[in-house]
Parts: sequence; structure tokens; C-alpha cells
Amino acid sequence: MIIAGLTGSIAMGKSETAKMFLARGIPVFDSDAAVHALYAPGGDAVELLRRLAPESIVDGGVDRRKLAVLVQADPALLGKIEAAVHPLVKAMQSAFLADAEKRSDIAVLDIPLLFETGRDRDVDVIIVVSAGAVHQRARALARPGMTAEKFDFILSRQLADAEKRARADYVIDTSVSLADTAREVDQVISAIRAKGRA
Repeated sequence: MIIAGLTGSIAMGKSETAKMFLARGIPVFDSDAAVHALYAPGGDAVELLRRLAPESIVDGGVDRRKLAVLVQADPALLGKIEAAVHPLVKAMQSAFLADAEKRSDIAVLDIPLLFETGRDRDVDVIIVVSAGAVHQRARALARPGMTAEKFDFILSRQLADAEKRARADYVIDTSVSLADTAREVDQVISAIRAKGRA
């Protein structure tokens, strides 16, 4: 089985692209959804976060908005959170891959910080989702609760889009129509399968 890492900076259309892979029968592990589950009441990360950022715990779960405010005030906190939470996500990914191998020749790990966390070393091919900076900013600022300051802070924590594209095996352009992006997804799947047979 070929493991593809799917990544892209904030508001580049990665979630929509991941859905296109899923719709084509390719198993996709959503790292953001995994973190949501870990942060939910009873989730495995709640007690870890209670120790690191007790103010972020509300009704037995992690309030991501409160956590984001704490991280903006103390950027060093993010590294501590990542060190605690990433191993839990990685364990969930390992279980996902073991299951995916039974039913597919390709599996996708949707990892927003693929390069930033060194996870690019754990995948066979890298797919970067990209759109122009104007598209990206407009999409990001249209999100509920997003501010220009928060957007700039998130961007500062991410590898530049140009660097991601340079390190990718495949780049999917999401500044075009959904139909055009879907065609690119089909082409990438075909290319990965051809590579696997080679």
C-alpha cells in the first residue's frame, strides 16, 4: 500500500480535497478530526491539556478557542501541546493504516503540519493543496472567529506555501473550480497507482 501525505497551509482547500479522495474510495485519515476526538470530553488528551493549560478545559473537554487564545499569548505553549498530543494522533494513524491496508492500495494521511512535524518522512508520496495567497486570505478571513491577527499567527507557524510546493510529489490547485480540482485528484490517484506498479 502506498501512503500519501496530504497537506497544505490554512484555507488552501485541503478538507474539500480530502473529501474527493474519500469519494473515490481512498481511505483518508483526518488528523484534525482525530484531535477533535482527543479533545472531546473523555478524550485521551484532556488530562494532558488540563496539566498544560487548565484554563482551556470546559465541561470536561478542551475548548479549542480558549486554547488558541492561550497559545497566541504564549507561543511556547504550542510546542508543549504538540509534544503531548502528536504521539496520540500518530497511534491513531497507525491503527488506521493497518485497517486501510486490508482494503486499499492507497491510503491518505491528511496532516496539516506534515513538514513542520517531520511526518513527511513517514509517507511514500506528498500531495500539497495550494491556491494563491489572495484566495487563501479571503477564504481564511471568511471563517467564523478568524481575525487577520490570528490568520497571520497561524501562517507564521506554517512552512511557506512555495516551499511546500517545491517539496511535493504532486500539487493540486484549488483556486480553480471544484470540477477542475476533482480532475486533478483523479490524475494524482492514477499517477500514484502507476508509480506503485512500476
